[in-house]
This record gives sequence, C-alpha cells and structure tokens, in this order.
Amino acid sequence: MTTAPASSPSSRPSSSPRPAAPLPRFPRDFLWGVSTSAAQIEGAVDEGGRGRSAWDAFAAQAGRIKDGSDARITTDHYHRYREDVALLEELGVGAYRFSVAWPRVVPDGGGQVNAAGLDFYDRLVDALLAAGIRPVPTLFHWDTPQALEEGGGWLRRETAERFAAYADAVAARLGDRVGHWITLNEPAELTLLGYGLGQHAPGRRLLFDALPAAHHQLLGHGLAVQALRARGATSIGIANSHGPTWAASRSTADTEAADFYDLLLNRLFADPVLLGRYPDEGLASMLPGPVADDLKIIAQPLDWYGINYYQPTLVGAPDPDATGSADFAGIALPPELPFAPREIEGYPRTDFGWPVVPEALTELLLSFRERYGASLPPVMITENGCAYEGIEDGERIAFLDGHLRALHEAMAAGADVRGYFVWSLMDNFEWAEGFARRFGLVHIDYATLARTPKASYRWLRAALRDQARG
Repeated sequence: MTTAPASSPSSRPSSSPRPAAPLPRFPRDFLWGVSTSAAQIEGAVDEGGRGRSAWDAFAAQAGRIKDGSDARITTDHYHRYREDVALLEELGVGAYRFSVAWPRVVPDGGGQVNAAGLDFYDRLVDALLAAGIRPVPTLFHWDTPQALEEGGGWLRRETAERFAAYADAVAARLGDRVGHWITLNEPAELTLLGYGLGQHAPGRRLLFDALPAAHHQLLGHGLAVQALRARGATSIGIANSHGPTWAASRSTADTEAADFYDLLLNRLFADPVLLGRYPDEGLASMLPGPVADDLKIIAQPLDWYGINYYQPTLVGAPDPDATGSADFAGIALPPELPFAPREIEGYPRTDFGWPVVPEALTELLLSFRERYGASLPPVMITENGCAYEGIEDGERIAFLDGHLRALHEAMAAGADVRGYFVWSLMDNFEWAEGFARRFGLVHIDYATLARTPKASYRWLRAALRDQARG
C-alpha cells in the first residue's frame, strides 16, 4: 500500500492510438495467451446435460443485469468453438485460458458426473492441441451449480469438498493432455460482489458475514491442488485479482483505511496461499472451521501464481464530503465500511470508467516480489485488458502496448513473470453489465454472432510474430 502519486495530471501518460515502436523483447519461452470464461461465452445452457448455475438464477431476476440480457447464448462458443480455435491459431498465441463450467460437468455440484459435459471439453482440448495451442483450463470462474448455491454455496464447507471431487473428475478426463491448470478465478470478487454487496451472483448482501465464502473458496483451491497432484498434474496455479492500493493522503485516517482495503482485497487472498496464514487475526477469527488445519491445505505449493490486473485503487477514510464516489468497480458501497475508494484523476479512462495506469502493474509486481520473497513462485499475468467500443480500437492497442512495456520493466527489475494473457479473446457477457461492455480482441455481433477481428487483434498478431522472429 502506498500514497497516491503526487504528479500533476498534465505530467501523466496518456493513450495514443498507435504505438510508435515495437515492443521490447521478451524471453523466447515466454507464454503468450488470451483468456475467456465458460459462463461468459459458451451459451447452450440447456444442452448436453448442463445443470443450472448461480448466474443463470441471478440473471433471471428482474433488474439484476443492467441491459436485461442473460447468458443463454452469449457468443455460442459451445457450438462455434472450432471457429474460435481458428481465430486463436491465426492470432498466434501459445496458450488459451478458458474455464470449465462446473454445472456442465457435475450438474448438481456433487454426485453424478455428466459425461456429455466432459465430452465438450475433450473436443475443445483436442482442437487446441491440433492447432499448436496449450489448453489452460480454469476449474472455477464463478458459475457455482445452483443446486449447491441453494444449500448455502461457498458459505458452506461442503462446497469446497464438492469442488475437489469435481476437479478430480475433470483431471481424470483431461489430465493426459492438459499441462497447465488454474483452480479458482478471483475469489475476492465473488466474495465481495457476490456475497458481500449482492451485485453479482448469488446476490447476497452480507458485508463481513461473507468472509466464510473467502475461506471456503481458498480451502477448495487447496483441496483441488491435492486432487490435481494425485492425477499427476505438474503445473498448477491460481488466478487472483490484485492491484496497488494508494492512500488518498498521508493522514493517519487515510493510510489506515487504505491499509485495511489492501488487506481485504489483496492480502486476504494471497497470504494464505503463499504464506500459509491470514494477514489479520481479527479477520481470521471470523472464519469458520479448523482454520489452522485448513491453512495447511490452502498453502499447497504452487508452480506459479496468477495475477489478474486491471487498475490501482485510491482509498481514503469514509467522508461524506470527499471528492468522488465511494464505490468499488462502479458499485456504490455502504457507508458502514471503514474505507472509501476515491476517483483517480489525471489518467485516460476505459469505457468502464477505470483509469489506465500501466506503471501500476510494474509497482504491483515489484511489491509482490518484495512482500513474499522466496515464497512467491513464478508469476503469470492471467488477465489484463480493457473495455472499449469499436472495431478500430486504438485505445485498446495503446492499453496493451503500455501494459506490456510496464510488464517488461518489472521483469528487467527482477520480477519473475513467465506469461501474459489478454482479457479477452472476444466480446462477451460481462456479468452484471450484460453486453454493454466490450473487452474482446474479436468483435461479436450479438444479433448474428459474426466474429470480426478488431484492430487490436491485428496489432497483437503482428507483435507476436515480431517476438517469434527473435
């Protein structure tokens, strides 16, 4: 956690439509990829024996999705995956990070495994390998089976145990061809937005009573690592969301508020995995079960640590007269929380309103290296991207160019980063935003489902070809 930079807005970098110079040279074995998730692109929610997910139930509730849409079809990747693999092959990436839909494989969350659901991922993995692309499946990207959610979801310890059994079933089918595995995606967001603030599925508003969902997700991660290891997996990571936390001022009130925010959104999810302990005894006391024993499971050794980075956060003490709104990712926060995110001014903004701050990625990676030292395995950037409209998306090109240069700077300063995945391959169902935000390198016409590579796709393809030339 640091104090906000003091430079004036006019001295800060701004986006340019086209980078003027080639990217710096990355290591020859650096892994380049793109990411997606099942709930956002697959569609076919009633086909192949798939069960209902928490997001299906959430989207069916009036007013939950801003544009009134749902994920029944999305980009129809379930039927058009071969077309999408061809786009990946043409792009020239070495890896594709997708997620396996838990309700497609185990419709009720536990018990009977749906062979037809695994058949789909069999076909996808085989198509990727035939195209020379490494499959990198994420086992959980927020689509909890609704049958489990109705019984308490991640607030219950049983869900972590069910998750481990599901992980074993997927590894049993795909483990002979999959080299890299990711257990969870962004447990912080599911805890805060899904269980704490009610803005994402399952739509609960529990505030700090949501903390058991954090612990059980982390326990599920550790149990899944054990299950994957038992199946012979040798490259396992997690995809946690992280960003620098900047204090709004040097005042004690602001620095304490920023420190608590950083603890809640960063250290609460990294420390147990990397250090085998929770960062605060008070928070740990609010967690259920045999926490000390669970931490031994949670801290299973990893082969790499995934970081999803989008933006830093400026945080101060709660103040009704403060400039800017107290929100998290555009969501109004209740006044009883002991921190208040503030607007970061003087930087370009994405269509989501997020500030574009590439140098904060450098700061984040070097701070992780300093904080965790030898306990930090090699890092993968498992998500980095931005929401912009248009097919001639120069802003996205500038965003990616700036962040890749910032990543290279961190690596030159000693950060051990082995790969970078763009979010996302294609426009998709952006959770509570519906189809109103476009993160893709490939444009999706939601009326026809036509795929059109954007200027950013062509830029990245050229950049990857340049990297391959050495």
